[in-house]
Amino acid sequence: MKIGLLIYGSIDTVSGGYYYDRKLAASLQERGNEMRVFSIPWRNYAAHLFDNLTFRLPPDLDLIVQDEMTHPSLMAANQLPHPCPVISLVHHLRSAEDHPGLQNILYRILERAYLRSVDGFIFNSKTTCKDVHTLAGDRQPSIIAYPPTDRFSRVLSEAVVAERAMQSGPLHILFLGNIITRKGLSTLILAISNLPANSVILDVVGSLAADPVHARKVQNQVTDLGLNAFIRFHGILEDESLQKKLAAAQILVVPSSYEGFGIVYLEGMAFGLPAIGTTAGGAREIIQPGENGFLIHPGDAAALSMILMKLMADRNLLTRLSHNALASYRQVMPWDQTVDSIHNFLSRMIA
Repeated sequence: MKIGLLIYGSIDTVSGGYYYDRKLAASLQERGNEMRVFSIPWRNYAAHLFDNLTFRLPPDLDLIVQDEMTHPSLMAANQLPHPCPVISLVHHLRSAEDHPGLQNILYRILERAYLRSVDGFIFNSKTTCKDVHTLAGDRQPSIIAYPPTDRFSRVLSEAVVAERAMQSGPLHILFLGNIITRKGLSTLILAISNLPANSVILDVVGSLAADPVHARKVQNQVTDLGLNAFIRFHGILEDESLQKKLAAAQILVVPSSYEGFGIVYLEGMAFGLPAIGTTAGGAREIIQPGENGFLIHPGDAAALSMILMKLMADRNLLTRLSHNALASYRQVMPWDQTVDSIHNFLSRMIA
């Protein structure tokens, strides 16, 4: 098959969604397909709406996969006659995020129009599937294909995880994600400010350039709360350095206001890290409260403080959660099987 993948910006962008896109393109090519990546330059949402005046779908393909993030640019192009099926790869809906009321109404209208313009869907989770069906109906064929979780070949043993969990001293927390409002780092910082001094260490790994204004805001928050000695910003790390941070941490906390799935939680669980996420979005498909982590309501710093205090005081609980996190990771379907399912789905769409 000759397959086009349509994205914004660079396929090498550091995020869970782009990692999925890269892995999918590479895996489909390994199965004998011809993959071509088409990029629309990044601009702001309003500017992308003007792409509809000029952008047309690329020709000479058997099928086009569009990252749903590109929806503001493609509504008109998808409505025009096109000779091959158009499949939307949906990581999560923009309209499912927390935006001001009128802004979210606009997102819902435009996203619904886009979703109804494609021929089928690849969803990264049951949550995303439900969100799309609620917004735009379930008339098109679809497949749920969970993201790849084999980014790191290293998986820690139960013995190493138990020894780490029982280490005395401050609780080592890892936040892994780009520093943007949706990821909830500000909530975690506020929660830490409510804890006794010297009780935790937080390593923050993620791009400070994705939203520089917000990144400066959270860095100033750390300074204003007097937490510079306990919270360290590392920016983006190469895989080897990131694996060291994952192996050294005792718990992963990413209290996002919304996640379509939350691949980061499973990546942490490969290292035996219990995960703390929120009740909004796909984290509920991964995190079982009290078993392999905890869920809080978005923005609930007080509840997060209480959970962290409990884990600091009860290392036996932390050990049990860590072992369960490892078990949760090992239950995930291998990526090769997932790609086989996607490949068969795309073949059927062409047929």
